[in-house]
Amino acid sequence: MYIYRQKIAIMKKFLSVCLLGFLLPVLSFGQGKLFSIKEAVQGQGSTFAPTTYSFLQWRGNSDSYTWITDYKEMKMRGIGTAEQSLLKTDDINSALKQRNTGADQVEDLAYFPLGYQWISDSVFYFVHDRHVFFYNAFSRKITGEALMQKEMEHMEIFPQRPLAAYTVSDNIYVSYPGSGARQVTTDGGNGIVNGSDYVHRQEFGIHKGMFWSPKGNYLAFYRKDERDVTTYPLVNTGERIAALNNIKYPMAGMTSEEVTLGIYNVSAGSTVFLKTGEPKDQYLTAISWDPSEKYVYVGILNRGQDHLKMNQYDAVTGAFVRTLFEEQDSRYVEPENPPLFMETKPDQFIWQSERDGYNHLYLYRTDGALLRQLTSGNWIVTEVLGFDAKEENLFFTGTPTGAMNREICSVNLKSGKTKYITDQGGTHRALPGIGGAYLLDLYSSTTVPNEIRLLNVRNGKTEQLLKAPNPYTAYNMPQVEMVTVTAADGETPLYGRIIRPAGFDATKKYPVIIYVYGGPHAQLVSNTWLGGARLWEYYMAQKGYIMFTLDNRGSANRGMEFESVVHRQLGQQEMADQMKGVEYLKSLPYVDASRIGVHGWSFGGFMTISLLLNHPGVFKTGVAGGPVCDWKWYEVMYGERYMDTPQENPAGYDQTSVVNKAGQLKGKLLVIHGAQDNVVVMQHSMEFIKACIKAERQVDYFLYPDHEHNVYGKDRIHLMEKITEYFDLHLK
Repeated sequence: MYIYRQKIAIMKKFLSVCLLGFLLPVLSFGQGKLFSIKEAVQGQGSTFAPTTYSFLQWRGNSDSYTWITDYKEMKMRGIGTAEQSLLKTDDINSALKQRNTGADQVEDLAYFPLGYQWISDSVFYFVHDRHVFFYNAFSRKITGEALMQKEMEHMEIFPQRPLAAYTVSDNIYVSYPGSGARQVTTDGGNGIVNGSDYVHRQEFGIHKGMFWSPKGNYLAFYRKDERDVTTYPLVNTGERIAALNNIKYPMAGMTSEEVTLGIYNVSAGSTVFLKTGEPKDQYLTAISWDPSEKYVYVGILNRGQDHLKMNQYDAVTGAFVRTLFEEQDSRYVEPENPPLFMETKPDQFIWQSERDGYNHLYLYRTDGALLRQLTSGNWIVTEVLGFDAKEENLFFTGTPTGAMNREICSVNLKSGKTKYITDQGGTHRALPGIGGAYLLDLYSSTTVPNEIRLLNVRNGKTEQLLKAPNPYTAYNMPQVEMVTVTAADGETPLYGRIIRPAGFDATKKYPVIIYVYGGPHAQLVSNTWLGGARLWEYYMAQKGYIMFTLDNRGSANRGMEFESVVHRQLGQQEMADQMKGVEYLKSLPYVDASRIGVHGWSFGGFMTISLLLNHPGVFKTGVAGGPVCDWKWYEVMYGERYMDTPQENPAGYDQTSVVNKAGQLKGKLLVIHGAQDNVVVMQHSMEFIKACIKAERQVDYFLYPDHEHNVYGKDRIHLMEKITEYFDLHLK
């Protein structure tokens, strides 16, 4: 998954267990302090966050970039120039005071607006006090603004005009500079939701519900009709008389929402809906405008999620124009990225697809002709970054040196030749600037906390801008090592992470906690700082535990075959692979095989309970948070992709249910759930507890009354302390 320069042709006849210490140096530190539980839970993103340039971005198309220091000041640096102060919070506040001449007053900024976004070499916009402000950093004046209502929720800004689309009570409004807001929809509420990003429950790469056209003349938006979706009750016990909070929750095999796509004409104030056809419970995703604004492109995915059509629609009439191409798979098709159009050749676009087994890039023409496959190989493209100035080359990050790494690459659109801009391993994140001539490279690895480099793409020269010191030098930091274990299929290498206790003594026996997720769309082990682990895992190692994590088949970034092995049988192949990890642990002379624990949340909670029930006696202790206990109670989009419907796959649903196997429980198990969970509803764990009672099996249960699918904020310290104490009581 991460061998340097490896041409991953997934390695056949790999060693059953191969330690990769010779590939990734072991991260270890000397004697020092121990973490408190508060530091372990909250410190990773604050106290111990490696030094960096916060909110770094290029200044428009200029040759300089900006970042924020101490939340109060914007710094700037150009190619070959020294760092300088560009703006302070007080400079913006002075401009705000100057505009506060009428009834519409705004408060001063307490901090520099961290969500700033450059739209030219001199102007950036930011959101503050219900306003979108456009600010010239050199004249230090506000050049424009758009006002939104107090109850505003979802927001999409088109900065060039400027326009701000937002939602209030499930209706869409568009704010025009100097003329207030215009209401776009009026039917919102009572099961009709306009403009929300929570469409199809944010599957298929959906992260917004409104889409501005390239010139701002049109706004495409989702309209969701969930009136026929089952109403699911959540109960808020914080009221004097407990209050009912009804949500719409489409469970697998049941009635789903119906989604359409509206097109709002800004100048005419009128709306048409795309004629996307039947059946109404299909999925609309990969929304994209062409540069001319004449057409909208939509991926139409059937409810079975095994047949995708990329369709073109007329933006003025909503009429269907053509199907450009189709993708089908006997398991599932999962579009997660919209077409990326070229400006110099507006009839061409980039499409991402797993059709050859790995996520790669394809160059298409708008008449549906495939011009060429741009990237190929047994690795994946993880993120498209953008074109160079002439749109001759496309920049992206991917895994050509192994799935543990993220490298910066480019591909020539004419020749299809791929160039590795970085190839040293580790994790690279890139910000392309100046037409692709330079890149800002944000880099980390198991031995590098953070480095920021300026890369000259033309000549390959690199300038180091920042090298973060190790933030843990004062602490007794446990050792971490990357390992490889062969999967249950006997050939696929799986990548894992083992953290040994501080002051490790190979002659002693240690308890082990396996931290697991195991489901699609997640990769826990990576060649990045701390190996991708949470600081809590190092805290537990300081307390004398070996912490182990293995990315089994079914997890992310290894290709379609690796992930889709879970189809119709969630948890089964994943458990088989995790048990290979257990075999590896038992082979280590310093592991106490009688004291193995397991912990995970969500899919990891499902895996935790599944492992305890299907392999009784192997695990002494488990802690499962927000667990799926029976997939028939999970939501339509995710559940049916991997399991089909309960009607189509009754045997699979029966096999994967942990409720059905409650009588097989041995060892100690703590189940934790948020009482307001709207992702994995509390019914899952309650039914499992009921089954344990019926089977006369003891199980511990803890609720967080005010939390949803996970526990955040200051209460997370309480959560992790609860988990820690449970392992200390039953495993240590």
